[in-house]
Amino acid sequence: MGKRYFCDYCDRSFQDNLHNRKKHLNGVQHLRAKRVWYDLFRDAAAILQEEQTKKPCRKFLQTGQCDFGSNCRFSHMTEQELEKLSAQVQGEQRSKELRQEGADVLPGTIEDWLEKRAKRLSAAQSNSALPEKPAPFQYPPGWPPVQDLPPSLQAPPPGGWPVPPNLQWG
Repeated sequence: MGKRYFCDYCDRSFQDNLHNRKKHLNGVQHLRAKRVWYDLFRDAAAILQEEQTKKPCRKFLQTGQCDFGSNCRFSHMTEQELEKLSAQVQGEQRSKELRQEGADVLPGTIEDWLEKRAKRLSAAQSNSALPEKPAPFQYPPGWPPVQDLPPSLQAPPPGGWPVPPNLQWG
């Protein structure tokens, strides 16, 4: 059967060879699927700016559907959705300005979590002058019975493992 290539963007697989992969990666469907994937991670301000420059899509406003979908050159956002997006962008800008001024970070953000973590780590390091060495793992007394362990997991006998004569030095 041979190797197969699976494209995560398109959610499909095909026989993997240079010709097929090149044809797929340059194909219109793959490029559209890839653009849709990366659009999921775009900044709200960039989306707002782009949507405000577009005219509303008449077909989408009348029927709620558009044949072009995400590839339509007109906006599929209603006035209420644009207002929500604008409020979100303004909130993000305010929190960014607060962070730049050195004010406390709003709770629930990743920056807040990172700041608390850094404080905990620095407090833990200042409390212990010498770093603690982690204790080696030991089974609880009497568990598991030593005879049930494979030889690779058994503790070495006192004085160490015997060395065969052919591996001894000297």
